[in-house]
Amino acid sequence: GATVASGEPAYPGYGATEAEPACGVKEEAAVPVPERREEFDGGRILDISHYYREDMPAFESAEGTPGFLRLARSMRNGSDIANFSELRLTAHSGTHVDAPGHVFEHYYDAGFDVDTLDLAVLNGPALLVDVPRDRNITADVMESLHIPKGVRRVLFRTLNTDRKLIWKKEFDSSYVGFMEDGAQWLIDNTDIQLVGVDYLSVGAYDECIPAHLVFLDKRVRV
Repeated sequence: GATVASGEPAYPGYGATEAEPACGVKEEAAVPVPERREEFDGGRILDISHYYREDMPAFESAEGTPGFLRLARSMRNGSDIANFSELRLTAHSGTHVDAPGHVFEHYYDAGFDVDTLDLAVLNGPALLVDVPRDRNITADVMESLHIPKGVRRVLFRTLNTDRKLIWKKEFDSSYVGFMEDGAQWLIDNTDIQLVGVDYLSVGAYDECIPAHLVFLDKRVRV
């Protein structure tokens, strides 16, 4: 098998300097990436996904995502062909999408993975709503948001953003997410087909799986 070059980053300059990101939290700077914008039906597509970094939090881990990007073969260390980078991390890292097979074995066996999701649902205008900062997303909270009928994609901004949890290496189980009754209220009373949240899981920690089961049961919401 290939030998990982000890301690050598996969890209020169990764983590070499410190920078101040837009959220005001100091962290190691990656190679600058320009903001990606594309025209979409008279508007713009804004990429709000988080870039991968070694201190990116991982679910139920205090260690972040160390060593996720390494050189498996390095010209500097003996390879006479090329530099080969290696990625090692779960598909459930950073900004990601949950597929029906994530929590249902019969969907997993049937092949309903992320590549079966409808791109027309995943792309398009989205409504950004602010969630009350003192609680998880319950049925009462959902009702109070008064999300208009016909809205298909909603991004929920919560206390997680205020606390900058996605910029902290250690996983925080006190993050805000959907409770089971909040997920069920959304299914029963709205036209929403895509739910976006501002941390690692759509479900609050204490009801993580029940909320996922509600959202993904009919294989139409993510």
